[in-house]
Amino acid sequence: MSTTEKAEATAPRVLGVPEMGLVVLIGVSGAGKSTFAARHFKPTQVIGSDYCRGLVSDDENDQSASADAFSLLHTIVDIRLRRGLLTVVDATNVQPKARAQLVRIAKDNDVLSTAIVLDVPEALARERNRDRPDRDFGDHVIRRQRRDLRQGLKRLPREGFRKVHVLRGVEEIDTAVIALERAWPDRRELTGPFDIVGDVHGCREELEELLGELGYVFSRDDQERAVGARHPEGRTAVFVGDLVDRGPDSPGVLRLVMGMVADGDALCVPGNHENKLVRALKGADVRLTHGLAETMEQLGRESEEFRERVLAFCDGLVSHLVLDGGRLVVAHAGLKEEYHGRASGRVRSFALYGQTTGETDEYGLPVRLPWAREYRGRAAVVHGHTPMVKAEWLNNTLCLDTGCVFGGKLTALRYPERELVEVAAHRTWYEPARPLVEETTREAGGRPDVTVDITDVGVGGPRTGLEVRTRYGIVRIDAGGTLAALEAMSRFAVDPRWLPYLPPTMAPAPTSAEPGLLEHPSEAFASYRGAGVGEVVCQEKHMGSRAVVVLCRDEAAAERRFVPGERGVVYTRTGRPFFDDPVLQGEVVDRLRHAVTEAGLWDRLGTDWIALDGEMLPWSAKARSLIRDQYASVGAAARAALPAAGLALAAAAERGVRVEELVDKVARRTAQTEEFSRVYRRHSWDTDGTAGLRYAPFMVLASEGREYGDADHLWHMAIAEKLAEADGLIRPTRYRVVDTTDPAACASATDWWTALVSAGGEGMVVKPVLGARAEGPKGLVQPGLKVRGPEYLRIVYGPDYTDPERMEVLKDRGLGRKRGLAMREHKLGLEALSRHAAGEPLWRVHEPVFGVLALESEPVDPRL
Repeated sequence: MSTTEKAEATAPRVLGVPEMGLVVLIGVSGAGKSTFAARHFKPTQVIGSDYCRGLVSDDENDQSASADAFSLLHTIVDIRLRRGLLTVVDATNVQPKARAQLVRIAKDNDVLSTAIVLDVPEALARERNRDRPDRDFGDHVIRRQRRDLRQGLKRLPREGFRKVHVLRGVEEIDTAVIALERAWPDRRELTGPFDIVGDVHGCREELEELLGELGYVFSRDDQERAVGARHPEGRTAVFVGDLVDRGPDSPGVLRLVMGMVADGDALCVPGNHENKLVRALKGADVRLTHGLAETMEQLGRESEEFRERVLAFCDGLVSHLVLDGGRLVVAHAGLKEEYHGRASGRVRSFALYGQTTGETDEYGLPVRLPWAREYRGRAAVVHGHTPMVKAEWLNNTLCLDTGCVFGGKLTALRYPERELVEVAAHRTWYEPARPLVEETTREAGGRPDVTVDITDVGVGGPRTGLEVRTRYGIVRIDAGGTLAALEAMSRFAVDPRWLPYLPPTMAPAPTSAEPGLLEHPSEAFASYRGAGVGEVVCQEKHMGSRAVVVLCRDEAAAERRFVPGERGVVYTRTGRPFFDDPVLQGEVVDRLRHAVTEAGLWDRLGTDWIALDGEMLPWSAKARSLIRDQYASVGAAARAALPAAGLALAAAAERGVRVEELVDKVARRTAQTEEFSRVYRRHSWDTDGTAGLRYAPFMVLASEGREYGDADHLWHMAIAEKLAEADGLIRPTRYRVVDTTDPAACASATDWWTALVSAGGEGMVVKPVLGARAEGPKGLVQPGLKVRGPEYLRIVYGPDYTDPERMEVLKDRGLGRKRGLAMREHKLGLEALSRHAAGEPLWRVHEPVFGVLALESEPVDPRL
């Protein structure tokens, strides 16, 4: 034997097992299964029969508990496989009946099964068992198990195992290596960008035109046939299947797509027409219907080598693809969430044909179940298969089959941009059995399907609470918060279709080190400087009430995107109508729409609706009852009590009682109360309709197909100034840009803040110039820090908060929880706007919107 042959003979066996699937260890007692499992798998991945027997009886060797133990084992295996976890069963499993139940559980969960057989000499197994005092059965048990094992070895592949690995002898077992294999559909490492192309059906000319529109550059053979196409920016085309049949040039389409896939410029999933073509090319008896006859005739004019390439290509296509970290799934007929990344005949059938009722319609075509209407998956599912007049998103799914071969269009989706690109069919190549109708995602009246289930907001489902995945991480909200938010939104909120966003709470600047001050600009500048933000904008903080405004150019825009019969809405930061009077709301909305029109924003932003965030002034416009009950009552009580106390103290002093300290205290309280009252009076005035109202916008939230979290604050301020020029209802916001690394610039901004608060202003808000999505070295930074003036803080902490003893206590206020809450709500707000701009369904948008409202119930000091 040569050296090479010896090396090959002693090389360790590499055992491929599914990364998501079932591994069944098979071997007699004493074969070393538990040792093998412990060596190669995590403890949590291994489910042993002995362990389960101990759980149900406190004795791993109590054979009378075996039935219950295996019932528990099967339950655990089922749960783990349903959750997509690799699961290893450590039991003898030498009998077909025991294996069959495990394989059935794997099939029910649409995962692959692998058998690993540990075949050791009988004598070795007997010896090992004798060394274990807990094994008191006789040698005949080992003999019977080994007989069962030998009889079943050849049948293992037919029992449903995708792979069977037989390790013979101790050396082969000890040297074996486990290699985890990802499921074929799992291409999460591919992040795009992608251009996903709908059903082509042999329309080569239209395909070339569409790829040209998308920017692809073709390569051609010596006959000028397109044999490849590459995007200069590195984009990848993804084909949803049904490349062939019905159209004039299926070979040309195949030649182009196969070349692109071979060159790494494209991916492809099979359609039901490719599936049938494969069977025909293999010589199966298939009916040459639905365009297959034309394809076979066209392929008959090609070379045998080309037909073999076509067969190999189509036969090797994977049922579906999971891309972009699991955020995108491409399958010909679509795919339910529980099937994503799984492998089974059931999954492949769904991906190729969809789900049907088993009935046929008046045209003889199968009646399909509307799986997409119930879809609640986090991944966007892009598919074809069912011809539609127009591609529209439905519950994060999109059908791209727009009937090109039937005289419609060939459509592609640019991902992640979510932009549709389409070209018209050059002619009707094939008459459809069923006329193309507008099977859109809309209900009667043209409004989008807005069904939101209670489980979409973390109530009543299998998991309590809410878990929202955002671009910046997962935000979790407990069940108590979701229940409180559900009550608030269901009873008090505006029509949910108007709610693309709820503003987050805002954290104050770190507590000031200045004597007698709780907040000061220097701490805000230092905080951003420490977070790696070099430039900030300081905006005047208006003493009003937070108001989000959604405005539509006309009623047609409102009907298309929001609520029919209305033109806009103004709502509070908790989603409630800002104005109790609908007539007043209508007047405010019309004034603001007029301003948008006069400022030219509809055309400038290319939209027929716009959402703004800002402050509605005066404070009393929304908080009149709060001012009367909570603030004015304090002032009135003080003005009634303190003079009487002063008179009593004066009388006591005349009698020689030493009350100087109390006299000073009452005098100080009187002055503090007057300052307290001046603060809220300064920001309260009478209004009559829109007269007296002012709206100070400071951010453009979104417009059609766009959210503006990535725009810098100078852009937002410029928009606000244009609006203020257009209508007197809109008040501009004064601001300064500050370099946080320049002491002189920081000092100048501090002087500006001092002037603002000395003139009766509330203070300012410091924000990163780069906008709401600004990041530092450690990720997303606080979107804003409020720096409130010392007099304004009297209405927050009380008239006497400046007393040294109170100030000392307040200086220790903990800001960590408030800052954390502000950041979590900020992430949710950005996610909601992003989903809304992408045209995602209402339930997806409301998940983060609802999360913001739910977080408001967390126990955080409301004064911060």
